[in-house]
Amino acid sequence: MAKTTKTVTVEQIGSPIRRPKEQRATLVGLGLNKLHRKRTLEDTPSVRGMIASVQHLVRVVDDK
Repeated sequence: MAKTTKTVTVEQIGSPIRRPKEQRATLVGLGLNKLHRKRTLEDTPSVRGMIASVQHLVRVVDDK
């Protein structure tokens, strides 16, 4: 049986300049470091929490 894992794609839309160190570290943890970069990540509660903590700097992209 092949398990299908849910994924979420996030895109960085805000700059980490003049942001707290924790928010910059969260972006690095999500694999983002430059504007308009996209990452597809596993949809887990920890990833969702990281997205929520920098929701003003990232956008969840719908890939249909």
